[in-house]
Amino acid sequence: MTTTGHELSLLGWRDSLAADLPGGTVPARVARVDRGAAEVIAADGHHTAPYSARLRRASAEDPVALPCVGDWAALTWLPEGRHELREVLPRRTALVRGGVSRDSRGGLSGDSQGQVLAANIDVVFVAEPAVHGDDFAELGRIERLLALAWESGARPVVVITKADLMGEHLPGLLDDVAAAAPGVDLHAVSALDGDGVEDVRAHLAGAATAVILGPSGAGKSTLVNALAGTDVMETQQVRAVDGRGRHTTVHRELVPLPGGGLIIDTPGIRRVGMYEMSQGVDMVFTDIEDLADHCRFADCAHETEPGCAVLTAVEEGELPERRLASWRKLQREAAWMARRGDARLRAEETRKWKIIHKSVRGRSRP
Repeated sequence: MTTTGHELSLLGWRDSLAADLPGGTVPARVARVDRGAAEVIAADGHHTAPYSARLRRASAEDPVALPCVGDWAALTWLPEGRHELREVLPRRTALVRGGVSRDSRGGLSGDSQGQVLAANIDVVFVAEPAVHGDDFAELGRIERLLALAWESGARPVVVITKADLMGEHLPGLLDDVAAAAPGVDLHAVSALDGDGVEDVRAHLAGAATAVILGPSGAGKSTLVNALAGTDVMETQQVRAVDGRGRHTTVHRELVPLPGGGLIIDTPGIRRVGMYEMSQGVDMVFTDIEDLADHCRFADCAHETEPGCAVLTAVEEGELPERRLASWRKLQREAAWMARRGDARLRAEETRKWKIIHKSVRGRSRP
């Protein structure tokens, strides 16, 4: 896609971003990231831009500072027609998952680092296949991805793909998914025959940017192709025996759609760790939060306390026991990540002062 100056708005450019654009640079949106460079879309088209030394230093200290798909960046024109990605502009929203770094011997270091999956997004499509192998849609995975989506600052939407494989059982499945995703729009889609695609497209009005999250084989690339009206992403055939598709997307890529809006396809997510969660988990489990308001004790942990409205709801069949177990799991993980993050900050502060003290002692020696 080649753009002209007045078409930057079709890529999601907002005038408020201009205040953060350094002098002597032009805006460009990151469409794909490779090692040490990014493919970007500027006013005059596509460019490959290596990272500036300043950006490399910043990302070495904090991996979250690395450019990611969806970022707006400041592009510098260099001699001989070359381009350089000077810096990343402040993000409106960011989809960040937790990860675990490895030490020099290849073992787990215990230091959690975040990975930005997409930036400046308006909508997160949580794609879950109606049938995946021998199982139906996995509600726990939907809840986990919704927590990530809410935390990003974007608006989550659940998309049940391959809905045609469910037949008469589809309404019951959608009821279960709706209960696991309170307050979230839900659509059943069969991208191959077009059912539900226009409902999904409606969320991209006004040059909105969306990202699709989901497991490998969920049909994310097929949905992107259906929205684009052409094969912009490679796909592989679904196995008839179990409805399972083979994963083909190996990188995240921003795709401008002919009818307006942009969408980011992603590889299948195997591990989805919490990262600096504040309200994401609570937003997914608003039903439990509402019940908790009626517990006898304000600090009720919903374990064995008398007068617990949450446990009563489970006993009476109002709240599925599976959902309470999922809430407990995500709450524990979010709390653990927060404690580890605090420990990391304390360690970094201690290290900083050790360096300062060592420097002072060195200068004071005769």
